[in-house]
Amino acid sequence: MNEQTFTVLGYDKIREEIAGFALTQSGRVKTREMQPSTNQKQIESWQEEVYEAIEILKISSSVPIHGLEGMEMILKGFYKGVPLRAEQLVLLLSFLETCNKIRRFMKDKEFVAPRVSAYVYGIEELPELAAEIQRCIRNGQIDDYASKELLKVRKQIGIQEERLKEKLNQLLKSAKIKPYLQEAVISQRNGRYVVPVKKEYRGKVRGSVLDTSASGSTLFVEPEEIGFFQDQMEWLFLEEQAEVEKVLFHLTGLAEEKEKEIRMAMETMAHYDFLFAKAKYCRSIDGKKVKIHDDPVIVFNEARHPLLGEKAVPLRIEIGTDYHALVITGPNTGGKTVSIKIAGLLILMAQSGLLLPVGEESAAGIFHKVLVDIGDGQSIEQNLSTFSSRIVNIIEILKEANDKTLVLLDELGSGTDPGEGMGLATAILENLNNKGATIFATTHYSEIKDFADHHEDFMNGSMEFNLETLKPTYRLRIGKGGDSQAFAIALKLGIHPKLLERAHHITYKTDKDYTSLFVDDPAALKEREQQITANRHKRQKSFKASKKPVKVFEMGDSVHVLSTGDLGVIFKGPDSQGNYLVQIRERKIEVNYKRLKLNLPASELYPEDYDFSIIFESKEHRKLLNRMEKKHIEESIIREDI
Repeated sequence: MNEQTFTVLGYDKIREEIAGFALTQSGRVKTREMQPSTNQKQIESWQEEVYEAIEILKISSSVPIHGLEGMEMILKGFYKGVPLRAEQLVLLLSFLETCNKIRRFMKDKEFVAPRVSAYVYGIEELPELAAEIQRCIRNGQIDDYASKELLKVRKQIGIQEERLKEKLNQLLKSAKIKPYLQEAVISQRNGRYVVPVKKEYRGKVRGSVLDTSASGSTLFVEPEEIGFFQDQMEWLFLEEQAEVEKVLFHLTGLAEEKEKEIRMAMETMAHYDFLFAKAKYCRSIDGKKVKIHDDPVIVFNEARHPLLGEKAVPLRIEIGTDYHALVITGPNTGGKTVSIKIAGLLILMAQSGLLLPVGEESAAGIFHKVLVDIGDGQSIEQNLSTFSSRIVNIIEILKEANDKTLVLLDELGSGTDPGEGMGLATAILENLNNKGATIFATTHYSEIKDFADHHEDFMNGSMEFNLETLKPTYRLRIGKGGDSQAFAIALKLGIHPKLLERAHHITYKTDKDYTSLFVDDPAALKEREQQITANRHKRQKSFKASKKPVKVFEMGDSVHVLSTGDLGVIFKGPDSQGNYLVQIRERKIEVNYKRLKLNLPASELYPEDYDFSIIFESKEHRKLLNRMEKKHIEESIIREDI
């Protein structure tokens, strides 16, 4: 398995979606590092875990998984000779409380999830550590009663602070400095008490100036009478800090003694987060357990692409039973590429122990490698063409492929001469088949369909296409190769049947009637002809009854020019004389409506809002029109037929 395969098939996006369900950073990291396994027992164990986790979520969707944030930094701080800070110890306490919650949560889940609930036994209770942290830390600060020495120092600080404030109040009221104060208030600068003295009376108040007001008119002075008290306060504060550090060292030591148990609890909680993130994701895609086989077999019933949501069309994908190579054909945008991506992505998900968006009785084999050649893959850095870059990729696939490999090939042999591309594609498929690889390939080459039909290891498949709506159904049919539908689509869009019959003969060396392609029922054909005739008579009658010319034909109608026997297409008209401009091959001629006979109406030849400039204008003309719509083109003139 490699990251290129993960990216092309969308496995990396699946990992990101699962990471979105994780509650902790540790869980998200584990999710992004998720890899498929090739061990059947491990895969089945993972799958069972996810299934049990879903059962737990059905009982309670709120699983107590949190408290891991910041724990990695706490562990990194162990044995560094520096104590943990109070806020870190609070985080540790929160984590220990979460561990107790998950133990209680899992206690009554054993009957539905015996495997998953048993993991809590890897989380050891640490009541002594939790109790000591609770005793020593209150409201994020070291409590007064954390130690006798700390309590004694803080009491002394309280007494000294009261004495200091009392001395300051006496000073404010004394006639010695009161006249020189800006106002009778006490404030602090740099942790020391000061009084505000007017600048001009600096010499009247003895003491140290610790600060000045913004205007410079007030000096904040520490009177010398209280300097001694404040020095004593600072010594007490230093003593307090030393006692706090002793308490932090004590708590850090207790935590370090339980490092192994804390680390094990963290790993268990991270695994729970990862596991329940997978379970939540699998619930979101309505995932089901699949049978895991050690053999390279794939049976996916009603398989949906997990990244397409409700838009996904269910497919049945089967390989490895009677054949181990499936060649899928069909028109572009029909879903061929999505089909092989579904097969590869679901295999990666299955081997990761995830439940899959499939129907009942689905099965997945184990592949040691999933090799892909999908998409353009053009390398600008190496200056390789699309074809060359894909061949380089194919060479690597041929080197690595074996009987434990799933190979996904999209439009094999494309990008070069069709004859050589077909031969190369066939040879590559034969080589991979001889190596025993399981192969999903898409192609347009009819010769490869014939090759698959006559090879016992290969099976043809095709993507359905609705010729009535000109839209793919995105359904995969196994056992029957599909046609590209180019001729049928061209006929539906207005290409003359005779031209398509000639094209079919050139391509397949056989004849085919395209005139009645969509009408197999003779009664339906007769009804259509009668409707066309009735509409023509109705329009001609209306035309004769009116003084002004009435349209007998519409733009795009296929008509016979009776005077020459040519088949043309109505471009414009009628004019005041009942004449129409008719496109015949590369030219337009004017013909009176009496000398025209309707072949097929435009409504049956073209879809709604069809761009008739495709028929009536040259490719260069249309390009020039598009350019002139965007900006002025010097010395360019468009002349329209009139």
